[in-house]
Amino acid sequence: FGLHPWVAHEPLTGAALAAQLERGAVAIGEIGLDGKIEAADLERQTEVLRLQLEVALARDLPVLLHCRGWHEELLALLAPYAPRLRGVVHAFSRGPELAARFLALGLFVAFGGAATRRNAGRVARAVARVPLDRLLLETDAPSIGLEGVLAEEAEPCHVAQVARAVAAIKGLEVGEVIAATGENAQALFRFR
Repeated sequence: FGLHPWVAHEPLTGAALAAQLERGAVAIGEIGLDGKIEAADLERQTEVLRLQLEVALARDLPVLLHCRGWHEELLALLAPYAPRLRGVVHAFSRGPELAARFLALGLFVAFGGAATRRNAGRVARAVARVPLDRLLLETDAPSIGLEGVLAEEAEPCHVAQVARAVAAIKGLEVGEVIAATGENAQALFRFR
């Protein structure tokens, strides 16, 4: 559970979020900052994100982080919470330098459909540089397309295509990527 930045204008209190989390949540998300939406209010998004980060720390839950356009702002906001905060930057589609900065905060980096695209050079460079023990796979279905799959047609089953692309970029067997990212997910979400 969590309040996405697209709806950051909606009311949210720590108590209301905590009540939702009692329903069996394993993470808080998708939360973050988005500078690409209409009427984006960085101040309100920041306020909502800080509240959710505080709840995550208090309840020892990881966060699923969304970021579009405001990467510097997100990094600055997250820095005081490191290394206590556990989480993942989801649907990462930027370059290796930015990935390294999120890794330095102790976060995982998740790759989805962008990693499958032939023309996504910077994403491929990021995949190559993110250590296997800090990498996760996803599809963000049905929001982000893959090579040969339109966004609205993307489904969770397409994570296999992402795994194959990541394996090819890293020069690994797909089974190695699946095993490692499965272990990473279990560790982050404490499924053990």
